[in-house]
Amino acid sequence: MAARSIASLSLGFGLVSIPVRLYSATESSATIHFNLLAKDGSRVKQQYISEKTGEVVPRAEMVKGYEFEKDRYVIFQPEELKALENNASHLIDIVSFIPVEAVDPIYFDKAYFLAPDKRGGKPYNLLKAAMQDSGRCALARWAWKGKQYVVQVRAQEHGLVLQQLLYADEVRSLEDLDIEQSTPSQAELKLALQLIDQISADGYDPAEYEDEEKKRILAAIDAKIAGQEVVAMAHPEDSGGAEVIDLTEMLRASLSRASRGGGGAVAPAKRAAKAGAAAAEAQESAGPAKGAKRAPSSSAKAPAAKRAAGGSRK
Repeated sequence: MAARSIASLSLGFGLVSIPVRLYSATESSATIHFNLLAKDGSRVKQQYISEKTGEVVPRAEMVKGYEFEKDRYVIFQPEELKALENNASHLIDIVSFIPVEAVDPIYFDKAYFLAPDKRGGKPYNLLKAAMQDSGRCALARWAWKGKQYVVQVRAQEHGLVLQQLLYADEVRSLEDLDIEQSTPSQAELKLALQLIDQISADGYDPAEYEDEEKKRILAAIDAKIAGQEVVAMAHPEDSGGAEVIDLTEMLRASLSRASRGGGGAVAPAKRAAKAGAAAAEAQESAGPAKGAKRAPSSSAKAPAAKRAAGGSRK
């Protein structure tokens, strides 16, 4: 199915105006949604009630308004709202070029793709090549749906990506959390570095990852459809009250676990040999193991989960 553009825009590059089309870069259709139902299984519907009369207001009789004083609104008709949107600038106005890595990803908001529109192919590809060769991306202003955004336009192999950026007042500071700072021992730091090296990868390949939580919920849905009971599963890693006191011992155990192939489903298999060597080195560098002190915990175990029987979800 061909992608559908959501807007026709112009990308301002100096005195050059590049006609482009805007496309959403992400999909949200994969999200699992549960419907609200009455207890008899019938669907329920939402209604809007007038605070003044207490009567249901049909959607066709609703208008939008802005509250400028307490309980006082200025009302906009649909054609006025459409005119406001149409009168907004369709220009993505580049104001500067900065190093690609200069923007902290914490400021990243929604992403879009930009593709050349009619007669825009040559200047579009020129801008893409220039940004790739310079190692820089563009910062631009863009008005969209009643808000002006600062956006990053960056070049990828197959085209341009427009990334909405958050404003400074939309991002909280870690300093507000008053996080206690401490200095690790050299033994702890060495073990941590070995663990990082043991499960390091050269890059991020999204195809290597799956939404395991979504698969678990879909399996529970299939089980319910098949008439089975959904029960809580036991998670050993969530056992209550197991407060680890000896950090060095825990790091050493993590290295040993990873060397046996238990360091995570996404760790590449080619690191297995290196993992064994790192675990052995950790045993030598950290000295004899000390018993980790743990807080008392309940020994009660959760019942084993029943598996969904056969049948794929349709």
